[in-house]
Amino acid sequence: MNSTFSISDLAAEFDLTTRAIRFYEDLGLLQPERTGPGGRNRVYSVRDRTRLKLTLRAKRLGLSLTEAKDIIDTYESPRDTGMQLTKFLEVLDVHRSRVEAQMADLQANLDEIKVHQREARALLGKVSGQNPKTSKAKAGLAHANG
Repeated sequence: MNSTFSISDLAAEFDLTTRAIRFYEDLGLLQPERTGPGGRNRVYSVRDRTRLKLTLRAKRLGLSLTEAKDIIDTYESPRDTGMQLTKFLEVLDVHRSRVEAQMADLQANLDEIKVHQREARALLGKVSGQNPKTSKAKAGLAHANG
């Protein structure tokens, strides 16, 4: 495995745009070495690659980039592992509560949609069966034109 990567390497590996990688860099999630004239070339280390991988994993979990950075930075600090895991659990607890609330909202929305569907079907049944002559005339017309 390489010990350094270009922005194009990481973009291809993680199916990202180079703009997204630069955005993560602006947030302090990645800290590539700068080379070339005016420091225009970015050289990413194995550490940067790992941080990008962890960032994308956190995003898939639905964590904000700030939360992801806090967790990743905590793991890189020389602090006690117990403190790091406690911080991670705190972030996950908050996020889980948020997701559960969203799920409850979605379930309530889905239940409301089902009620409206039942009501609309019942009304449609009444409207369709309201005037048998109109229904028969339409059926006859459709048959004659068919």
